Amino acid sequence: MILAIDVGNTNIVVGCCEKSKILFMERFTTNHTATPLEYAISLNAVLEMSDIKRESIKGAIISSVVPSVTDTIKTAVKKLTGTDAMVIGPGIKTGLSIKTDNPAQLGSDLVVDAVAGIAEYGAPLVVFDLGTATTISVINADKEYIGTVIMPGMMISLNAMVSGTSQLPKISLEKPKKLIGTNTIDCMKSGILYGTAASMDGMIDRIREEMGEVTVIATGGLAGTIVPLCKNKVIHDDELLIKGLMLIYNKNI
Repeated sequence: MILAIDVGNTNIVVGCCEKSKILFMERFTTNHTATPLEYAISLNAVLEMSDIKRESIKGAIISSVVPSVTDTIKTAVKKLTGTDAMVIGPGIKTGLSIKTDNPAQLGSDLVVDAVAGIAEYGAPLVVFDLGTATTISVINADKEYIGTVIMPGMMISLNAMVSGTSQLPKISLEKPKKLIGTNTIDCMKSGILYGTAASMDGMIDRIREEMGEVTVIATGGLAGTIVPLCKNKVIHDDELLIKGLMLIYNKNI
């Protein structure tokens, strides 16, 4: 049984896989000051909730875009399971051909998304990852990673709007009853949710103008809220990162 962990700026995604089957996937908040013991306790709680004994974990793999947390998580996994976790980075075989100006700068989460997307859906492919930032990964028909678009994420945009104004409240992000809001909260929900969906549709249309037809995937914590609001066909795959981590793990054992 393999433990797969993706460390993001806002959330940590944890999954457990046996062969090709994902047994569970959970998210908890990234704590930039937590100790290895505190993270080990959090990971142990997730395993216990899923009725998985830590002794059954025989391997682990980590992708991370938060360098200050990476070693902490790796130490926590070792403390909890006795396993030395594999970390996505130099020396790890991914099978992905990266054609950007500096392939070493490509975030490990984007590499993992692309590996899983190609394996699951083929190419050409566009992958939206809706997290702290919204990233758009573009893979051509030759299964080459040719570039990325990075935009502010929904919560960054919302928090900036709230903190930069005097009268706008903090809100949760559920779909409003209608597009044109008639009260402050619904107006804000509409702007953030439909605005994000419209920007996704616009980018999909522009990418297709350059590349032709592509399959579009969306993943990340907020993808399930936005995909139903898009006019283009977008496949929601919440498990894409975990799938990619498992594929890369299996390439390196």
